[in-house]
Amino acid sequence: GNWTSVTVFFIVGFSHQKDMKVIFFLLFLFIYIITVLGNLIILFVISMDPVLHTPMYFFLGNLSFLEICYTSVTLPRMLVSLLSGDTSISFAGCAAQMYFFLFFGATECYLLVAMAYDRYRAICNPLHYMDIMNKKTCIHLAASSWICGHLLALGHTTFVFSLPFCGSNTINHFFCEIQPVLMLVCGDTYWNEIQIILGGVFVILMPFVLILVSYGLIISSILKIKSVKGRYKAFSTCFSHITVVTLFYGPCVFTYICPKSSYSLGVDKVLALFYSVVTPILNPVIYSLRNREVKGALFKMRMRL
Repeated sequence: GNWTSVTVFFIVGFSHQKDMKVIFFLLFLFIYIITVLGNLIILFVISMDPVLHTPMYFFLGNLSFLEICYTSVTLPRMLVSLLSGDTSISFAGCAAQMYFFLFFGATECYLLVAMAYDRYRAICNPLHYMDIMNKKTCIHLAASSWICGHLLALGHTTFVFSLPFCGSNTINHFFCEIQPVLMLVCGDTYWNEIQIILGGVFVILMPFVLILVSYGLIISSILKIKSVKGRYKAFSTCFSHITVVTLFYGPCVFTYICPKSSYSLGVDKVLALFYSVVTPILNPVIYSLRNREVKGALFKMRMRL
C-alpha cells in the first residue's frame, strides 16, 4: 500500500567502474564513429555505383542503414552517461529506447532472412533470378521486415511498461533491455516471460531455421556445380551473409530464447554488447573485405577523389 510509482530509472552501465570511465568512453566513441562512417560509406558506394544496383545490394543498403539506427539507440546515451556521470533516464525515455532497440533488432532478423532468400534465388534459380527478385519483390520483402519489427517492438514495449513499477528503479544494464527492466516490476511477470520466449521463437528461431533451410538448398546446388572455380564463386557470394548471421543470431538465441531461471545479468551484458555494438561495426568490414564488387566500387570512388 506504500508503493510509489517509478517516474525515472537509473542505468548502471559501467558507472561502477570509475577508474575505467575514460577508457570506456574513448573505446565506445571510437566504435560508434567507425560503425556510422563504415555503414555510411557502404550506403554511399551502393547508391553511387550502378553496378551495385542489384537486389543483393539493395538489401545490404537496408542492413547498413539499419545498423546505423541500431547502434544509435544505445551508444550515444551510454557516451553521455560516461562523460557526465548522469545515469538517469525518464520512464518515457526508457520505453522509447526499449521500443527502438527491439524494433531495429527484430527488423534485422527478418532482413537477414530476406537476404538468404535472395542468395537462394540467385544460386538455385539463376536464369529466372531477375524476374523473381524484381524491384517490387525486393521492396515488399524489405518493407515486411520493417513492419514486422515495428509490430513486435510495439507489443513487447506496451506490455512491459503497462505493468506496475515500484521500489528499486536501478537497471543493472547499459540500456533499457527487456529482462533487466522486467526485474523491477512489482507484479507477476510470468506472461511477459512467455511472451519473450514466443517472440524469440517467431523473431529469432524461425527466421534462423529459414536461413538454415535456404543455405541447405544453396549448398546442395553448389555441390552440383562441376568446376571448383564455379563452386568457389557461388559460395563466396554467401560467405559474408553467413558470417553476419552467425555473429548476430548466436548471442540473440541465448538472450531471448532462454527462460528467466537461467538468466544471468553478467552474461547478458556481454551478449548484448556483442550483438548491439560489435556486430554493427563488423558488418562494413565483412562486406567490404569479402566482396569484390564493393572493393571495386571503393577503388573507383578513391580514384575519382
